[in-house]
Amino acid sequence: MSIWPVLADEEMAPSARAVLDDIRAARKTDFINNFWRVLANDPALLKRTWESLSEVMGPGALDPRVKEMLYVAVSIANSCEYCIRSHTAAARARGMSEAELGELLAIVGMASQTNRLATALQVPVDEVFAAPLAGRPEPADD
Repeated sequence: MSIWPVLADEEMAPSARAVLDDIRAARKTDFINNFWRVLANDPALLKRTWESLSEVMGPGALDPRVKEMLYVAVSIANSCEYCIRSHTAAARARGMSEAELGELLAIVGMASQTNRLATALQVPVDEVFAAPLAGRPEPADD
């Protein structure tokens, strides 16, 4: 059971309804999922979250399908059933195949295992990995 109620449109503050209207327009659907309906209990949190999500998941260097697949991977790592399900559905809607989902799950599982091993064994980071990323300038000394 949700900590806050899942609000119907008529139960929301006008500012929350305005955000939901923006979500409907951006996604070209009348469906508003429970995540947004729960966040509508705090209109400022709803607005801030929608704006941030829109920016991060919007057009960029990564393909929208890849962004959704990354969201699924992080949601698995964080054990968020809601996000696993909603972003798996979104990734499928953007063309993720069942073979890609299978590989994604294998990678998440393997990364989880090797992360735990490296942490448990306190493996020191190789110097070559600790160096600044290629193509990135060194931070300036001020």
